[in-house]
Amino acid sequence: MPDIRPTVGSGALVLNATYEPLCVVSVRRAAILVLSAKAVCVTDGDGILHSARNALPVPSVVRLTRYVRVPYRAHVGLSRRAVFARDGWRCAYCRGPAETIDHVFPRSRGGRHAWENVVAACARCNHTKGDKTPAELGWRLHSLPAAPKGTAWRVLGHRAPDPRWVDWLDLREPEAA
Repeated sequence: MPDIRPTVGSGALVLNATYEPLCVVSVRRAAILVLSAKAVCVTDGDGILHSARNALPVPSVVRLTRYVRVPYRAHVGLSRRAVFARDGWRCAYCRGPAETIDHVFPRSRGGRHAWENVVAACARCNHTKGDKTPAELGWRLHSLPAAPKGTAWRVLGHRAPDPRWVDWLDLREPEAA
């Protein structure tokens, strides 16, 4: 068995046979796909994986040899880390460093726990706001909260993409935000 230790970029992007991005797997799983001829390496990563008889460049992007039909989720899952990533780790009210999440329309007053109602906030703004709405305090949001869109969010979620994956992921939208 090859000696596969996690590296800095310890994930590999998996592409379908049609070069559409499917998911991110561990380097170990990507190497097994390549060695079992279920995938071919499209882009090499940093380093080489060694076994007793073989040496294999660390795969960064692999393409499956057979087409796989995958039903995609219609939405991106809401999580604390994903909210921070969407908002750039900045408070939605003062643009300071975010530490907590806040419900724009408070849950105690019937607000939903949904992408359109959750923002990243600093502890000071979150405490000051309490169970009030921004309009009641005379505050305004720097940007309206919305569910993230695009291939990169569907495939990566809140993960930071490896620069070698840019050719296969549509990353124009997150850079503009």
